[in-house]
Amino acid sequence: MLEGDRRGYLMAKVKTMADWKIGDPMINENDYWQDPDYKAEDPEKEKLVLELAKLITDRYVKKLTNKINNRDPEYWMLDLILNKEQVKFLLNFKKTRVPYSIEELANMNNMSVEDTKKMVERLRWMGIIEQNRAKTPDKHLQYELPIFVPGSAEFMMMQEKLTDEFPQLATFFNLMTQLPLAGITQMVPPGGAGIGMHVIPVEKAISLENQSVPVEHLSRWIDMYDKYGISECSCRKQQAMRGEGSGEIRGDYCIGMGDMAEYMDDRGIGHYISKEEVYEILERAERHGYVHQITNIDGEGKIVAICNCAPGVCNALRTSQLFNTPNMSASAYRAHVEKDKCVACGKCVEVCPVGAAKLGQKLCKKDGSEVKYPKTELPNAKKWGPEKWNYNYRDDAKINCYNTGTAPCKTACPVHLSVQGYIKMAAEGRYEDALKLIKQDNPFPYICGAVCNRRCEDACTRGTIDQPLAIDEIKKFIASLDLKSDKKYIPLCEKHDGGMWSDDYKVAVIGGGPAGLAAAYFLRRDGYPVTVFEKEKRPGGMLMNGIPSYRLEKDIIDAEIDVIRQMGVEFKCGVEVGKDITIQKLREEGYKAFFIAIGMQGGRKAGVPGEDAEGVQTGVDFLRNINQDHSIKLNGDTVVIGGGNVAIDVARTAVRAGASKVTMLCLEGEKEMPAAADEVAEAKEEGIEVKNGWGPKEVVTENGHVKSVIFKKCVSVFDSEHRFSPKYNEEETIEIPCENLLLSIGQSVQWGGLLEGTKVELNRNGTAVADKLTRQTAEPDIFVGGDVFTGARFAIDAIAGGREGSVSINRFVHKGNRLDLARDRREFIELNKDDIKVEGFDDAKRQIPGKKAGVASKTFDDLRLVFTEDQVKAEANRCLGCGATTVDENRCIGCGLCTTKCEFDAIHLTRDIPAASTMVRSEDKLKKVGPYAAHRAGKILINKIVGDKTK
Repeated sequence: MLEGDRRGYLMAKVKTMADWKIGDPMINENDYWQDPDYKAEDPEKEKLVLELAKLITDRYVKKLTNKINNRDPEYWMLDLILNKEQVKFLLNFKKTRVPYSIEELANMNNMSVEDTKKMVERLRWMGIIEQNRAKTPDKHLQYELPIFVPGSAEFMMMQEKLTDEFPQLATFFNLMTQLPLAGITQMVPPGGAGIGMHVIPVEKAISLENQSVPVEHLSRWIDMYDKYGISECSCRKQQAMRGEGSGEIRGDYCIGMGDMAEYMDDRGIGHYISKEEVYEILERAERHGYVHQITNIDGEGKIVAICNCAPGVCNALRTSQLFNTPNMSASAYRAHVEKDKCVACGKCVEVCPVGAAKLGQKLCKKDGSEVKYPKTELPNAKKWGPEKWNYNYRDDAKINCYNTGTAPCKTACPVHLSVQGYIKMAAEGRYEDALKLIKQDNPFPYICGAVCNRRCEDACTRGTIDQPLAIDEIKKFIASLDLKSDKKYIPLCEKHDGGMWSDDYKVAVIGGGPAGLAAAYFLRRDGYPVTVFEKEKRPGGMLMNGIPSYRLEKDIIDAEIDVIRQMGVEFKCGVEVGKDITIQKLREEGYKAFFIAIGMQGGRKAGVPGEDAEGVQTGVDFLRNINQDHSIKLNGDTVVIGGGNVAIDVARTAVRAGASKVTMLCLEGEKEMPAAADEVAEAKEEGIEVKNGWGPKEVVTENGHVKSVIFKKCVSVFDSEHRFSPKYNEEETIEIPCENLLLSIGQSVQWGGLLEGTKVELNRNGTAVADKLTRQTAEPDIFVGGDVFTGARFAIDAIAGGREGSVSINRFVHKGNRLDLARDRREFIELNKDDIKVEGFDDAKRQIPGKKAGVASKTFDDLRLVFTEDQVKAEANRCLGCGATTVDENRCIGCGLCTTKCEFDAIHLTRDIPAASTMVRSEDKLKKVGPYAAHRAGKILINKIVGDKTK
């Protein structure tokens, strides 16, 4: 069985394949086509349809052995859509792809010219026959009977009313791209021998290639024609109809050339466009990672169309990947990486349609050897059957990294920023380019530079030598230049076939914190109309209301959010969904999907006696109040309970709010505290006393107000399986007097009435239950991200969640797309830092940012300075450049998309297989396949003999 109709709607008479999953054993396709009790209603028609199926199909084994039968999809589809008179008319074509005029067809069928025109018009409208112009002086219209693929199966798919009536066409089209090729793809020589679609490189990728030939240049083909048309991509449509879409949204991507443009326009499946529009479409396709292909069916000197193919749905690309035979569609070129220039930014990897480019390492192993990367097995001299096919090709193409790993900084970062990339740009003074690279993955570079917990730095390979790079300081410097600029960088926003999505695709983001803002950013970048609903008076969430100004000044947050506003995202602040408006009401207003990211705005109590006294509040509430009004003061001694970063923020803010003394107590020991070590050190510098290993036992009150807190000794925090399960010595206690008690021991989600009327389920801790990958809840149109899904984490984690939510929503709002299929899971592996050889590096020390004048504990201003430009360049030059892209040439199809994403001139195409530029007529392909098959068979035999002798 081929990869096929997993949704199981071929037709009522046909057994479904709904239970089949990728990777299941193959069976004969005949086993699932026919109801065993099927009887043709019209035996005469059945005989005629079988004859027509044999004429049109390019399953040569079936054709030559006369084995087409009523179990074959060719029969079923033709029988379904054609009446007997139409079948008889088509049989008079005698051969495929032989053109006839109306008058000739009238004579052949003993019909009047008028009746012939009516018959041709209907068959032409359906797409079962093709129209073009004769090469005679009068250029009269003529008609021919094409094969199914490339040919009538595509043409029929393009006709909306026809596919509405016969949705089985989607499965038929899918099968006709695979059934004829099963068992013969391994015999296809380089270039596909005219099988159908042929990859043609991005032109600028080969502009300097002095061995290129005209056939490899898109401009050559465009200049050959004077008419151009645009129509919907039939592959995208087919996969969406089958429920197998992988996020590449339906739209106008296929450019018809010459007669095909006229055919599109006459049939109402497309419209004319100008040459300038052709180039705009091609450039936009390159921006969004679509592969240029030409239809190679007429031999040298003519093409039918230029397609901009999405790898997850394109039949040509999918078929060659399924059968593991890239020869079928590959260009003459292959990509190669100059490792010295490569910085492992990973953008070439993200755009590679077949997974040929993956991240690896640049550094040698300890013994001085380079890491060896596997090459895809090819069928050039091997027996090749279903056991060699790759059923998981769509997901395999989205694997970013080899198992041996890549740069630790990229791996450790939750959004997997191109750290090496922007650091290299900073070293070169390319600051605007660096910002654009960062903003491909993170809309808040300054915010993260200021408050990130710097997992990238913790993982940095340089840290094994002396000190890790000051990665976030470099990022903050880059972002600061943009924020100071009169003209800030605003990312391009467009849907992938141009323009913006209409209000039919409105998305609501509920919660204006980092997760919600990130989701809005990425959705708007793809052209969606997005509205952010925020219950506070200003967006920013915990960035604005939870993080103190001395760590993150509020004008910085406003400035980075303003970029999202300038992108076209609408903000509705002071609106609490669930109170002021409901999700159901928003649905009625046309919103198609919801991303809920309201954060954990509530604090938690300790559950000890006396904690409801006056003077006791949660740290979250305290920070919110202070962030909104710096004039709020604390009087007297203050106790803070908690050991995380939020607790540190609470304690340091209490100092600035006027507390006479601040004491911070937590369960964990000094080395086990979850708070960042540098922040703990800063707290101590500000006079905060930190007592480790104590948990609250009782709040002592006087006249209803907190007087002191009694603590008991914590002897262990976690059990043997590292689950939170503190144990205490109840006999060992201390009492600390205070006028204020701030509890920073956890946060909670305050759902209010938000989820009323929905099916969203909650975990025991109050977070939402959702799919780990897609973030979809039990309510299909509701997705979640940030703290309401993960629990309390950091801003960078929330941003990563917002991005994943946007990916899912993009797929969800378009019917027929799966949320998981061919999805970039952004999974990276860290290289083995214990098995590397580092030599010839810059031995400069880590740079330290300066500070403004002032006493930190007396001001809410951030006294930390941004790096100077000299510091940035000195620090950037400390990078060891651990990672690099590597290309599997056996898998590469030579599309050149990788070169369009590389900002370092590190990846190039070379014309490794010139034979792949030869164009062959479809009818002549056996002339090419035959000799190559014989040559290959000889190689297989020799290998077998050699193998037998070595046994």
